[in-house]
Amino acid sequence: MKSFLFEFFLVLAMGLVRDIMVRNVVTVDYNKTAKDVALLLAEKEISSLVVTKDGSPIGLVTERDLARKVSVTDKKAADVPLSEIMSKKFRWVEPMTPIEDAVQKMLNNNIRRLLVLENGKLVGIITETDLARHLRSKLLIDGAVEDVTALKRKVIKTG
Repeated sequence: MKSFLFEFFLVLAMGLVRDIMVRNVVTVDYNKTAKDVALLLAEKEISSLVVTKDGSPIGLVTERDLARKVSVTDKKAADVPLSEIMSKKFRWVEPMTPIEDAVQKMLNNNIRRLLVLENGKLVGIITETDLARHLRSKLLIDGAVEDVTALKRKVIKTG
């Protein structure tokens, strides 16, 4: 009979995107400007926004996009349409995608974030930061399990 703890660790090891995704995704309408994007990023203290049209994701815009694409123009940020700086291609996964598959997709495409779509609707996002947090938690738990196992062995030997 498997213990609850064993089951918990098994689920953690085989985690799904839904377990680590950020659900409250900040979006911006496609008809906004680079200045609108910069203000929203600063206000929310985040590094990217999902660009939507009629409620559906059509792209992604990041601080890096702002820095690289707006700074090279002679225009004011308020005069640069979001459509000129956003990435129209974005990668996505579903909530039930194994975390390992999401990581592989990010590595294969050299990207830092993945949208999470369910039936074509935006339900979340995962970033390198989310993956790092998950890995840190997993490593801490794995370390604790090793410590408990070593302690049990010591108790058994001395007992």
